[in-house]
Amino acid sequence: MYEEEKRRLKEIIEDSQKIVFFGGAGVSTESNIPDFRSADGLYRQQYKYSPEQIVSHSFFMQNTEAFYEFYKSKMMFLDAKPNQAHRKLAQLEQEGKLTAVVTQNIDGLHQAAGSKNVLELHGSIHRNYCQRCGKFYDAAYVKNAKGIPRCECGGIIKPDVVLYEEGLDPDIIRSSVHAISQADTLIIGGTSLIVYPAAGFIDYFRGKHLVVINKSATAKEVRAELAIAAPIGEIMNF
Repeated sequence: MYEEEKRRLKEIIEDSQKIVFFGGAGVSTESNIPDFRSADGLYRQQYKYSPEQIVSHSFFMQNTEAFYEFYKSKMMFLDAKPNQAHRKLAQLEQEGKLTAVVTQNIDGLHQAAGSKNVLELHGSIHRNYCQRCGKFYDAAYVKNAKGIPRCECGGIIKPDVVLYEEGLDPDIIRSSVHAISQADTLIIGGTSLIVYPAAGFIDYFRGKHLVVINKSATAKEVRAELAIAAPIGEIMNF
């Protein structure tokens, strides 16, 4: 299935020297991590508060325990394993074809698959810091803590993820824009291109090949040379 699409994608990759991959939640759904906007995504489920409200800076500060109840159960999947898409991207980097992965995901699966140059626009569940003293804590500590995770100093631990109302890291923005602007091929995968400013990064692409792999249509018209409506892990299984 999708043999013609895979053949065309392989041809584009063979013709490329500087590939950048820009990915979103759809890259990890085949690792059994739910996305946000699909039919069974987090934003379609019913909660006392909306997911957008829960994962906001103000909610974290004012309702920390409720934030962590949602965050631990719905956003931390420590048993998840990289799928074929993660593995193929790591392989392309090792072969010298791919220069960077720019991801909106916070799950760390690209690094788990072996990718080195991963630009995490929205941070990572694997980095957590005490708001009082700055001490680092790993994801397992946060996940296994009862109620609100606290530092040994008594301070509340905050995950290094970008919540609503918070800005993206300017260094990550600069590095992402630079990588995309220097790429000869941009592969966009598993994202609806709804969340800004990240979705606007693709406007900096001036290269030769633009590929979109996403189960549904993207919100932004990108005039892709190759658009594949399919699960990305299935497409990158070659």
